Amino acid sequence: MSANGNQPGAQGREPPRVDEWLAGPNVDQPGGRGSSSPFARARGTDGSQPGTQTPRQVPTGDDHDPMSLPIFAGALTSEDQLPGRTRSDFTLRPLVAGLDDQPHAFAPTDDADDADGADGADVGELDWELIAQYRAEISSRLTARLDKEGGRVTDEDREQLGLDVIEEFIKSEAETLVSTGRTPWGRQQENALKAALRAALFGLGRLQPLVEREDVENIIVIARGPECVVWLELVDGTLVEAAPIADSEDELREFLADLGSRQNRPFTEARPHLDLRLPGGARLAAGSWVMAYTSVVIRRHGMREVSMDEMVYDRKACGAVLADFLAACVRAGKSIVVSGVQGSGKTTWVRALCSCIPPWEMIGTFETEFELHLHELVDRHKIVHAWEHRPGSGEVGIDGRQAGEFSLEEAIHHSFRFNLARQIVGEVRGPEVWNMLKAMESGPGSISTTHARSAEHTIEKLVSCAMEKGPQVTRELAISKLAAAIDIVVYLRSEVVPNGDGTFRKQRWVEEVLVVQPSIDAARGYATTPIFAPNQLGQAVATGKLDNFLAQELARHGFDLEAFKAQSALYEGANAGVAIS
Repeated sequence: MSANGNQPGAQGREPPRVDEWLAGPNVDQPGGRGSSSPFARARGTDGSQPGTQTPRQVPTGDDHDPMSLPIFAGALTSEDQLPGRTRSDFTLRPLVAGLDDQPHAFAPTDDADDADGADGADVGELDWELIAQYRAEISSRLTARLDKEGGRVTDEDREQLGLDVIEEFIKSEAETLVSTGRTPWGRQQENALKAALRAALFGLGRLQPLVEREDVENIIVIARGPECVVWLELVDGTLVEAAPIADSEDELREFLADLGSRQNRPFTEARPHLDLRLPGGARLAAGSWVMAYTSVVIRRHGMREVSMDEMVYDRKACGAVLADFLAACVRAGKSIVVSGVQGSGKTTWVRALCSCIPPWEMIGTFETEFELHLHELVDRHKIVHAWEHRPGSGEVGIDGRQAGEFSLEEAIHHSFRFNLARQIVGEVRGPEVWNMLKAMESGPGSISTTHARSAEHTIEKLVSCAMEKGPQVTRELAISKLAAAIDIVVYLRSEVVPNGDGTFRKQRWVEEVLVVQPSIDAARGYATTPIFAPNQLGQAVATGKLDNFLAQELARHGFDLEAFKAQSALYEGANAGVAIS
């Protein structure tokens, strides 16, 4: 008896053979999936709303149902339910809210296209709310897999297991599409889903493609309630707006808290600020609750391997004579402080100055978060020992520190057993100026950065930082230490100018270079001499005020004194009213 209760051959025909049924039209399967595309979220292509259940149809002989085959005679136990295994309700629902005119960041290149044409389907814009749900499902499967593995699993092994779980997850859902008669995904769509799920599970989620862009230097995120605005500062200084990385301020906070938990750095209302080094080396700074809204700034270090020639000819940040002077100062072991306002390019300049260090010198770097990345430039710097501050966790102990904290002060103390030729303290924002002083007093050629509004105010800013250590540090003590340790101050200027098309560009250049020396002057306690000062265009040019002793010392390290004197003559002539050609 057939599934519809008729005898075989009733109504003048036998049930269809298997090959006839496979050649016939497929019917929708139960579960409400219908024939809607997995890359169209608003509604199914049949007009049904997502999540609605299609009424169960009792199969008949005219449906070309395989249950009408003789082998299945009598298998149907009721008119409402088929026997057998029940599939899980979890499914990879439509991921795309709509098609965008711009290619999606997670979409693969055209190289992934297949000859059948299906792989060229438009990927569209991924639905990250659903991606978060799928991430939770895959994470639970990965946890179960890790429990089965047992023992200690490395980060690399964990990620590989996660990629295997993602592959299985996508394969299972792809098979479901085929079995329910829906259009299968193309290769581009599958690759986009895999990349998005990998970024959500192991990377930075919607932020991942922005961090990977080679033309981006800074990512600025501002979230106010339901709004999230993203600005990109490109390497040429241009500011452009980008797509949101979160759908609300609360979602952004949750995302930041998750990032912080990976490095044991909490981001809560009790700890409303977050500083992180992201995978790949970018630096993240975030704040919320104590700010008007949640703000995030991410600095990408795209120009890690930069030379003085690039600063002169590619970035137009200084002239050739000034670059020659600074290179000679580095080779001569002068201690240099690079100062400027935020975003003026201080870290890039430190990398450029370090490119002048002979490759055989052993270097130690000390940073709150790795930004210089000299230890990764193994072709340029053969031996680099890099230390990074580690914050503590839990309650503050009787010594005023949290358990597990490793300070830069401890790092510098530890470094004296490493036979270093130079100790480079990255950024000075407060009492860590004493770490910089200790490095400068212990050996030649230290380089640091700090924020200041002018070249003359750089020393005063560092004096203020030194006095933050406590009342035991007097102004006189701070000045005497700084004036004796610092040799050169390089001040950078930056300016945002409009391009005329609604976008903006940031220009950066060296404005002034000072030589610092101790002085018996009671008012200041130190003296500064402008060796390079801004011309009428604001760019630093030689002034000719280089004393003979320093000039001869730098000449022994390759400084071209004749070129310096020639530029100095032009500067003096301009000040006397003679035009510079």
